[in-house]
Amino acid sequence: MVERLDAEARAALARELPGWSPVEGRDAIARSFRFADFGEAWGFMARVALLAEKQDHHPEWFNVWNRVDITLTTHDAGGLSARDVALAKAIDRLLG
Repeated sequence: MVERLDAEARAALARELPGWSPVEGRDAIARSFRFADFGEAWGFMARVALLAEKQDHHPEWFNVWNRVDITLTTHDAGGLSARDVALAKAIDRLLG
């Protein structure tokens, strides 16, 4: 079973994932991405989908035109886990 992040790992989140923020009222992190247009946003989502599928860990997301909002949490763990951190880092690497 996947374990929730311990206090030490949670304390490191701001340093490890500077673009991601805690979600109020949930044990989750989120980030909003902006692109030039819908095609760029859609292409980003396709790349994230391939990463997520490889990791067998799928984000909650929302897309309107050039914006993609991603929320990560591990439902099996009941909150944030190392799986969320790994996927967030992989998503960040897509952007260089």
